[in-house]
Amino acid sequence: MIQDIEPRIFNNKFNNKKAKPQDLFLSYEGDTVLVREDKDKLWYPSFSDFEKDYPHLIDDAQFLFTIDEINYYLVDEKSLDSAEGWTYATTNRFRTELKYWRSFAGAVGWQLNRWYSSHRFCSKCGKTMKRSEKERMLYCESCGFQTYPTISPCVIVAVHDGNRLLLTKYAGRAYTRYALVAGFAEIGESLEQTVHREVKEEVGLKVKNLKFYKSQPWPFTDTLLAGFYAELDGDDTITLEEDELSLGVWVNKVDIPPAELNISLTSEMMEAFRTGAVEL
Repeated sequence: MIQDIEPRIFNNKFNNKKAKPQDLFLSYEGDTVLVREDKDKLWYPSFSDFEKDYPHLIDDAQFLFTIDEINYYLVDEKSLDSAEGWTYATTNRFRTELKYWRSFAGAVGWQLNRWYSSHRFCSKCGKTMKRSEKERMLYCESCGFQTYPTISPCVIVAVHDGNRLLLTKYAGRAYTRYALVAGFAEIGESLEQTVHREVKEEVGLKVKNLKFYKSQPWPFTDTLLAGFYAELDGDDTITLEEDELSLGVWVNKVDIPPAELNISLTSEMMEAFRTGAVEL
């Protein structure tokens, strides 16, 4: 999965240290990220690449995280593609880059960038938010309100019945490949309760014998995914929630398409069922 970057080590411990010329920075414009245009991989800029024309970048940068000994920072400066050799590339590249550590760095940086940019003002009193120097937190000097990065819990559910797996397709989305039942946890419910509710709502089925598989941080949607396998309980008739899904179908494991990309928990769970890598 995209976070599996071993042997490289991702460290998200907050540090208020100042950037150095050799450190890398991430610059975003909407759904794009600044990269070297003459590279076929995600090549992020260092401050030394821009010190001549943008010497202030290093002073205004916000520390994000480290991967191995490489420090990553966020800059608010826009239109940096005016510098020769640099371009803003679509963040969809995070899903196809073969070096997961490059994708993961860009995706987590993008998540934090969205959080910082959408919390510039206090949601209680409207005053400008300040960045804490001690932790990854924003606070309001006027009313004392504090906020932390948004992380929403979500379940991925592989509903199985013998050698069959329930596959779905989303309604009204650009993503058209097979998926699994998925949904956000609501207030006052456990992840297990979320599994039962989402399966019932989306495909009209009951499940039993839940088995937790793995979790995954999914920075694209600010979510923490929890994957469960769940056995069909009773009638196998699928009743779609058509606002959410365009397709729901039982597929024998021998007919499940092999995974093309394995960056997501959904893809890994489907592949594990197809190959028999998971015991159910």
